[in-house]
Amino acid sequence: MPTCPACRVEVPEGSKFCPRCGSSISGGASTPAAPAQGFLMVTTPTIPGYRIRRVLGVVTGLSPRTRGVGGKFVASIESMLGGEVTAFTSELEKARGEAMDRVRRRAQELGANAVVGLDLETSEVFQSTVVVSATGTAVIVEPES
Repeated sequence: MPTCPACRVEVPEGSKFCPRCGSSISGGASTPAAPAQGFLMVTTPTIPGYRIRRVLGVVTGLSPRTRGVGGKFVASIESMLGGEVTAFTSELEKARGEAMDRVRRRAQELGANAVVGLDLETSEVFQSTVVVSATGTAVIVEPES
């Protein structure tokens, strides 16, 4: 009978994932397997085509951002002209990406190969500081049979 490369538990013949920890059996990797598309992060509580094998817990990621003097100057000109303030848009996009990356890294540290229920929020904490927070549930998923 084959054994899991991560937790050394015996697994049934033909298994693609360890029933205990969710690691890939066929790939021989020592880290939890990600679905074929890579690490999944979704805002929904489930992932179509996948079954949640194990819930590992809540994971969060924060990314506080502030604009420098040059960015504030450009933003003030753009705001006088109306329309999108591209200086802030790019900073918020960077912050969102960082917050989501921190969630993914924390989930992977727990052994997850996916995050479900991802929630992104933006708030202003100081006069010129915006915080983007991402929160979700780290899980181990496997394809449905």
